[in-house]
Amino acid sequence: MDKATESNTIKRTDRELENRESKVKEWKPASSLPEFNQKAGWSYRWVRSSLLNEPDNMNVSAKMREGWEPVKHSEHPEIQLAADPNSQYKDGIEIGGVLLCKIPKELMEQRRAYVDKATRNQTEAVDAQYMNQNDPRMPKFAEGQESGTKFGKGNK
Repeated sequence: MDKATESNTIKRTDRELENRESKVKEWKPASSLPEFNQKAGWSYRWVRSSLLNEPDNMNVSAKMREGWEPVKHSEHPEIQLAADPNSQYKDGIEIGGVLLCKIPKELMEQRRAYVDKATRNQTEAVDAQYMNQNDPRMPKFAEGQESGTKFGKGNK
């Protein structure tokens, strides 16, 4: 190729290398529950409000006694939904038998600490009960010994 032809040639990129993200939006299936902007200082959770089209007042009451409170639609106008005329939470965000609720983060941290402590205590109790039945003639855990089966003439 001579220099005149080379300067007149248009350099093109392959179609595969072009960035088309701004032109075409990728399809993905819709989520069952809408996404929303979570406000700082709050933890959110979907609480079951009905089961098999029957109200589950026991579950909602238990969650409210724990400190959860229904989120009002006016607090999150970005959630687009049709109001359910049969809902007992008229100003709440309820979709498919679940109600969006919130709780202050401080209460969630206290709850997490409580559950962690209860789990630790229960694990220690189970371990203590298990080790209480230990016989020194046949220990459940032999300190300083390797576990496992060895074959052959031993270590070389």
